[in-house]
Amino acid sequence: MIEALFPPGVAAAELRLPGDAALLDPVEARVVAGAVPKRVGEFAAGRLCARSALARFGIEGFALRAGADRQPLWPEGFVGSITHTVGFCAAVVGPATRFAALGLDTEKADSLSPELWRRICLASEIDWIESLPQAAQVSAATLVFSAKEALYKCQYPYTGERLSFHDVEVKPRDWSAGHGDFTISSRNNSTRIADFAGALRAVYRFHEGFISAGVALCASEAAGGSKRGGGGGSSRLCRPGRA
Repeated sequence: MIEALFPPGVAAAELRLPGDAALLDPVEARVVAGAVPKRVGEFAAGRLCARSALARFGIEGFALRAGADRQPLWPEGFVGSITHTVGFCAAVVGPATRFAALGLDTEKADSLSPELWRRICLASEIDWIESLPQAAQVSAATLVFSAKEALYKCQYPYTGERLSFHDVEVKPRDWSAGHGDFTISSRNNSTRIADFAGALRAVYRFHEGFISAGVALCASEAAGGSKRGGGGGSSRLCRPGRA
């Protein structure tokens, strides 16, 4: 399901149980040394999903370290993203020759309560949410949140910029309670996201009580070049995946 959120060429893995910390590499385990069991289980699930996805590219036994900013340090020549929430974890990986950046986020579909909307959403996004039937509004607001989280995970390793929720606008092209794609527009032209927002491939899906959003920037469509190893290459196969 997660692979369907992205253009062809990625590998993804999903896990619906806490990860087994005993399977972590010692370098990985040090990242969560002393953390509460819930955090350890989530971290281990993310690393195990990443390991499974990397194995699809023939990469075995790679210790996925964390950088000073706590971002996963993927193998040279690859980009990826990890998400975890209660009851679900997933990772997606792709070659940097095809993708400049990937972002993945999953949330409980009813997790963004109305009192949080103005902290996350622009006025235009709230107008759209409130135009929907009341029963759909919380899940629609959660979609906006998840989409912005996926965007942040995609753009941050590429640009190094810390965006606010109000720096971008999310618009589902065809809203449904199932799946579809969405556009991302910059609302702050001083950020680098303004250079390539129109090139992002963005898809969402509701599933099993969750909402997952995937955002991809194809290598040949990236503006300026990656800060952390992206690369050039053809994007003929970098087309939106079917949700």
